[in-house]
Amino acid sequence: MILEMTRPVQGGLRQERKLEAVSNNLANADTTGFKKDTISFDKQFKAQLNKDFSQGAIQTTGNSFDFALSGEGFFKIETQEGIRYTRNGNFSLDINGILVDQNGNPVMGQGGAIAIDGEDVALNLSVSQNGEINLSGEIVDTLDIVTFSKLSKLERDGSNLLSYKGETTDEIQAEQAIVQHKALEKSNIKVVEEMVRMIDYHRMFETFTKSMMAFDEIDSKAINDVGKLR
Repeated sequence: MILEMTRPVQGGLRQERKLEAVSNNLANADTTGFKKDTISFDKQFKAQLNKDFSQGAIQTTGNSFDFALSGEGFFKIETQEGIRYTRNGNFSLDINGILVDQNGNPVMGQGGAIAIDGEDVALNLSVSQNGEINLSGEIVDTLDIVTFSKLSKLERDGSNLLSYKGETTDEIQAEQAIVQHKALEKSNIKVVEEMVRMIDYHRMFETFTKSMMAFDEIDSKAINDVGKLR
């Protein structure tokens, strides 16, 4: 019965991994710029976590320090652990006039960390579709928006940031990226679809669990009854 038990155990573990991914998707349905995860399995049934980088809906906010990306690309963020990437353009200015993310990490422009200094910044700030930042008629910097030929090498690194596990030379300018000022990109999670998947995966998990219980009961009977003298 060991071979028969192995199959439902493996099936149950696969459904458990799928449930974890769906649960995380649902938990981040309202997270700005979040990209959903999907689970696939190779020929050896090893789980692979894949990210769906499809476009999320664009929501106008009216906030001068909100930036949404349409199409390809990621904002570059400078952290203490190195450069990270995100689609979350919910930024602000720190006390030194540096454009930062929600964790206080500087947002990178093509000239380094973006410094925006002047009077009535929120009123006089404008940003073009190519990411050029203009304050009171003067160009401050241009958002450094990049992408990679192999997006599969991007991994989650907490705080809605991504780290790239390949070579830094793989980074290329996102020529097709369009910046929308005073707007944010919502997650690409469709809650109803994820709920349907969760129900389906949960039912399959229960099926495999019942199979394991049935095989376990058969094994118990075999151990306890076979060989007894009648």
